[in-house]
Amino acid sequence: MKRVRLGAGSGYWGDMLEPAVELAKHGQLDYLGFDFLAELTMSLLQRAKMKDSTKGFIPDIVPWMRTLLPITHAQGTKLVLNGGGTNCVAAADAVVAEARRAGLSGVRVAAITGDDLTDRISELRSAGVSLQNMEDPSRSIDEIADRIVAAHAYIGSESIIEALELGAEVVIGGRLADSAVYVGPLMHEFGWDFKNADWDLIGAAITVAHVIECAGICCGGMSSQWKNVPDPWNMGFPIAEFAADGTAQISKLPGTGGLINEWTIKEHLLYETHNPSDYRMPDGIADLTTVRVKDAGSNVVSLSDMSGKERPEMLKVQIGYTDGWIAEARVLIPFPDTLAKADRCEEIIRKRLDIIGLKPRDLRFDRVGIDALAGPLARWPRRDPQEIELRVAAHVDSREEAMQLTREVTHVTTLGPVGTAFGAPVRPREVIALWPTLVPRDLIPTSVLIEEVGSDVAIA
Repeated sequence: MKRVRLGAGSGYWGDMLEPAVELAKHGQLDYLGFDFLAELTMSLLQRAKMKDSTKGFIPDIVPWMRTLLPITHAQGTKLVLNGGGTNCVAAADAVVAEARRAGLSGVRVAAITGDDLTDRISELRSAGVSLQNMEDPSRSIDEIADRIVAAHAYIGSESIIEALELGAEVVIGGRLADSAVYVGPLMHEFGWDFKNADWDLIGAAITVAHVIECAGICCGGMSSQWKNVPDPWNMGFPIAEFAADGTAQISKLPGTGGLINEWTIKEHLLYETHNPSDYRMPDGIADLTTVRVKDAGSNVVSLSDMSGKERPEMLKVQIGYTDGWIAEARVLIPFPDTLAKADRCEEIIRKRLDIIGLKPRDLRFDRVGIDALAGPLARWPRRDPQEIELRVAAHVDSREEAMQLTREVTHVTTLGPVGTAFGAPVRPREVIALWPTLVPRDLIPTSVLIEEVGSDVAIA
């Protein structure tokens, strides 16, 4: 029975490179996938592209491909990633340049475009798409229309499949759904398509992709079993061996840190899952409640009985828009009477804001180590802590207001209790808020452009 070996090389922008290198060298992989994106990343990358047309992709791509391509090219492993961000063509150019510097001839690099809807908002509305806010249907897109920074659709595997059929060795997408990075190679390898789809098999592919897409997290990272995870500083990233019958095994390289057992896998099955029986992705809907998870050896888990349903006709679109500024400052308060001193510092800051007439949209005070995470549910200590860091954060309308608030917090060092120290202020940052909506998939066509090292001709 045919099996395909997939490795997860990254779970986020800034992840560790060493586990990906180990997988490339020793994983005997058919594909190595990389997830680099988060919800806000696209807006940040779009702004970078607006300032410089050669940017807009995840900068990690360049040093990572410089390290990995000579290894994967020799091993015959193909790379699929969503790090193209808002400028997949520039990302592909950069990867081609790295392959050329390494003397690797014949490397085909594919760039996927079409997910960027930033300049198509008016067109979509004219076509009758309401762009209704999924979380608050009473809100109209009109209220943010002049503040939109970026709009990107979560697209599926179609263009990945097309790129692989055209012989791409590296496939670079933008807002590819995290799971598509792995579902696309499986559909290509097994000859599946969406017209005559076996939705249980596609659901199995989505389920396996969901397990491994965050790399080390299913290997004991972020786990309730953290006390039992050996050598997490040398974390091994997961390998999924997927069989044609829709079963799979999850493992990692021998000798690497981390832990894979049925509980680490079950934890990740529920990660970022609102409805386990209706896990919606662009390629299909996985039912995560049917999967059987079973330990199959040391750091090996088998997955079976996975299932799915037909893919949705609507694709999620995440619109980023500017929504004011965040001001943040910190005050360090020493023993004794730390709790009382923190209360006095908060009182001083609130009174100062009243005096100057600054009214933040939102204002919060956290006593770090006491209530910063639990808020009003926190258990108050019976004794004064040795020290308290009072964190002040505010949501304001402008950068000027953010700077003004930070300035007012500095005054507690001279107006407040003895020994109070003002920490270095955090640089004010603009808020990019998210507007989730849905757009019919037939209004979001994608395309593939392929460059080949050693050729001056682009292959469409």
